[in-house]
Amino acid sequence: QAIVWDEYLTGPFGLIAQYSLLKEHEVEKMFTLKPGRLPPADVKNIIFFVRPKLELMDIITDNVLREDRGRSPQRDFHILFVPRRSLLCEQWLKEQGVLGSFIHREQYSLDLIPFDGDLLSMESESAFKECYLESDQTSLYHAAKGLMTLQALYGTIPQIFGKGECARHVANMMIRMKREFPGSQNSIFPVFDTLLLLDRNVDLLTPLATQLTYEGLIDEIYGIQNTYVKLPPEKFAPKKQGEGGKDLPTEPKKLQLNSAEELYAEIRDKNFNAVGSVLSKKAKIISAAFEERHHAKTVGEIKQFVSQLPHMQAARSSLANHTSIAELIKDITTSEDFFDNLTVEQEFMSGIDTDKVNNYIEDCIAQKHPLIKILRLVCLQSVCNSGLKQKVLDHYKREILQTYGYEHILTLNNLEKAGLLKPQTSGRNNYPTIRKTLRLWMDDVNEQNPNDISYVYSGYAPLSVRLAQLLARPGWRSIEEVLKMLPGPHFEERQQLPTGLQKKRE
Repeated sequence: QAIVWDEYLTGPFGLIAQYSLLKEHEVEKMFTLKPGRLPPADVKNIIFFVRPKLELMDIITDNVLREDRGRSPQRDFHILFVPRRSLLCEQWLKEQGVLGSFIHREQYSLDLIPFDGDLLSMESESAFKECYLESDQTSLYHAAKGLMTLQALYGTIPQIFGKGECARHVANMMIRMKREFPGSQNSIFPVFDTLLLLDRNVDLLTPLATQLTYEGLIDEIYGIQNTYVKLPPEKFAPKKQGEGGKDLPTEPKKLQLNSAEELYAEIRDKNFNAVGSVLSKKAKIISAAFEERHHAKTVGEIKQFVSQLPHMQAARSSLANHTSIAELIKDITTSEDFFDNLTVEQEFMSGIDTDKVNNYIEDCIAQKHPLIKILRLVCLQSVCNSGLKQKVLDHYKREILQTYGYEHILTLNNLEKAGLLKPQTSGRNNYPTIRKTLRLWMDDVNEQNPNDISYVYSGYAPLSVRLAQLLARPGWRSIEEVLKMLPGPHFEERQQLPTGLQKKRE
């Protein structure tokens, strides 16, 4: 069989099934879904793995119609929708006259993908846009479904807390699914005590600010996609004497980043200012370990050294990679522009001059810096001021449209619709109260040995993390007033455990 992939799905599927595994199961060829004829392949079955989107149905229609009917043996087509079948898509294929060509039409329910030892993700990167711009809440249904799967495996979660409209929807759907499928109740002793559901729009500040941990900066500068990052190759070329770098690699260096790699697990969450000392300490330990081979005298000692060699070599190459990445990042973090940008962000987050037009932002627009950078800063200012005064907002809009083009009227309109950029309506700025009550800004941050989460942004403690901390101790009742200032309702649900487990749990 051959698989035709919707390109967007290859990343998430790569985390659960490598090509080698598919090969063992008789997958001869893999193609990316694109218009035109399918590439030649000597296979009987062709399986399409696609998201239920109409524009993809057009491409599939094209593929099927261009198939050579005269060839023998005839090929069989199958289609798998990820994560759900869609009536609309099937109707569309029917109207194009190709629905009958598919022997199987199934769905592959992929909701929560294990990303790392302590992280599951749905890899649904357009979910925010779908919920807040397109009023399409399908992704919330998938989230509820994924959480039900989690409960089926690890027991009913006794308490659900949440904040925000979407969180409320997800909790309601979970409770309804539980009521409608009483058979799915299993007598597993609950592994999880509490589930906390938070809307993204409760905390819009955190994704707008520049991340300052090692992993965060790799993501800011190069972008991490499905745990993989692509880096400029010249830093990773093996240095050979006397060649003078005549054939440097041109393909970007692709690395997988997760906690299975010892060194990465240690440094990924450190503030970037604390990474250098860890790397140099590691370098000393590794070179000392390699030096030990000179002291190995007996056969037993030599044998022990040889048995440790693969692990030591892996550690050495891991160190070399991360030293190169750290150098690449340092070139950027030591630049004047990075520093100026960060200074403005930190002024906004600590509540300085959030209500007037910012000179640095104006300069950046005048020098035509990347638009995404400008929008992030303007949205950050808007969030830290509970909206911008109308004349400040109009000034920014005019500057952006004149510099970057009038088609960005749509961009700005979308940002307003999603609540990232907004005019100040009530004339009251709630942000200072929220900042003080939740201790969102800390002046004395210890970046080397942190004792508070604010080290990840060198001063700003992510609002969503603070909500989780306060929920754990002393509980949300202590911050009722602030919760009312944040968008959406807050709620608490208790789920009944099966009778046998209640006594056990008490």
